[in-house]
Amino acid sequence: MRILVTGACGFIGSSLTDFLLEQKHEVVGIDNFDDFYSRKIKESNIAQALKNPGFRFFELDICSRDAWEKLSTHGIDTIIHLAAKAGVRPSMEKPVEYNEVNIIGTHLMLEFARKQGIKKILFASSSSVYGVNKNLPWSVNDTNLLPISIYAFSKLTGEQLCRYYHENFGLHITVLRFFTVIGPRQRPDLVIHKFVKAISEDREITLFGNGNTFRDYTFIGDIVAGIVGALTYESQGYEIFNLGNSHTVGLLELVATIEDLLGKKARITYLPEQKGDVPYTWSDIQKTTELLNFHPKTDVREGISKFIDWYKKEFAQ
Repeated sequence: MRILVTGACGFIGSSLTDFLLEQKHEVVGIDNFDDFYSRKIKESNIAQALKNPGFRFFELDICSRDAWEKLSTHGIDTIIHLAAKAGVRPSMEKPVEYNEVNIIGTHLMLEFARKQGIKKILFASSSSVYGVNKNLPWSVNDTNLLPISIYAFSKLTGEQLCRYYHENFGLHITVLRFFTVIGPRQRPDLVIHKFVKAISEDREITLFGNGNTFRDYTFIGDIVAGIVGALTYESQGYEIFNLGNSHTVGLLELVATIEDLLGKKARITYLPEQKGDVPYTWSDIQKTTELLNFHPKTDVREGISKFIDWYKKEFAQ
């Protein structure tokens, strides 16, 4: 199988690419090295993959029609679309950019698939699409979704574009809603990376609100297993799956776990709640377990421990 992975240099994209190459798939990776965080980190993420003869990489922007034209001769069988502008809070500051990349970029990907006759597509969505949803845990059967950030809106619109291309052009599309992903290579803007860095350097960390938010933290290895499960799942339609751990952890508990693993106390500053943030996330993974044989294996403490080991190797002086 020759698989196109968009966003191949990112946290999830590079982790997935390494696994696919280990499984002897051919991977075509693209990334535009968006300046949201350091290019050096992304280059490090794919350093091992670049040594593999089964990997071809192109620095391309998903919002460029010319970029998709350049991919038309590479015999792609399947697309795993991970490329996106990420982050809830930054999306509130740059709403047009987020919609351009996450909506127009996704639309161009779908047009490429239609023209190339590529039937199988996996689309990376987000738990953010559920908004402030009191129907806990969050189920893919819940259709009353009211996203409260531009990022969430752009991801839900991407899902709707995927549905349209399935219904009108027969593309087989699987939507994967990721719940807060943790582990080695996590982006610098995400909370565990930020907290580990700040506490290690004896700097203050910032908690918004009263610190009583809860998240469904999911280890990168489990996310990759879920993606691969969707890749091998014989679906001829349009399907949505949650990829989460199905357990929630409070923010203060998360901080305490990091303190314990680092052997250092955090200095905490509290600020008002941020627009676009939801108070909790919690995944119902019954459908994912039944159809994709998805069984998360790594709990939050172990996931944070593995991240810290990676962080010390990559960044500690």
